[in-house]
Amino acid sequence: MAGEMKGGGDKVVIKKYANRRLYNTASSSYITLDDLAKMVRENVDFAVYDAKSGEEITHSILTQIIMDEEANGEQMLPVSFLRELIAMYGNSMQSLMPSYLEASMDNFRQNQSKIREAFEKGIANNPLTAIHETNMAMMRAAAETFMPGVAGSAKPSRTAAPAAKQAANPADTELAALREQMAAMQKKLDALSK
Repeated sequence: MAGEMKGGGDKVVIKKYANRRLYNTASSSYITLDDLAKMVRENVDFAVYDAKSGEEITHSILTQIIMDEEANGEQMLPVSFLRELIAMYGNSMQSLMPSYLEASMDNFRQNQSKIREAFEKGIANNPLTAIHETNMAMMRAAAETFMPGVAGSAKPSRTAAPAAKQAANPADTELAALREQMAAMQKKLDALSK
């Protein structure tokens, strides 16, 4: 029983007692599911065991943490995904799903870190800045179109219609520039994923 509760290497052993309390053997203290979630985010390797039977229950505890996160408004899993996942239970493809989901998450994590690195190093013509500037220019053009004179005087002028046409042209130009920048960003992302 107790002999089964071994953590390999630096793995922290957590014992779950019948009263649903969790005991961290490394810190000799009682912890909560929130503490375990924090440990996951900090990449602390742990295993949870039933204190009485010695059975490893890490999977069910991690599932419980996900359920709590989803119930507390931190919903990340779309309903369609959950339905598909449930439908896979008992399906002939069920045995393939764990490795497929794990590989998908690994791929996501690798691409996420590559994108983060690219932004931290500072991609020339940062696409987020360009998007923000384009959005602001389009908002100014729309404001001038619908509320003539906002940028200048408070009174509407008789030249409002030509001004609206002039404001629309820069927006079209900026929209085209945005499309070019998005295409360039896509090329960079494709290059990073290779």
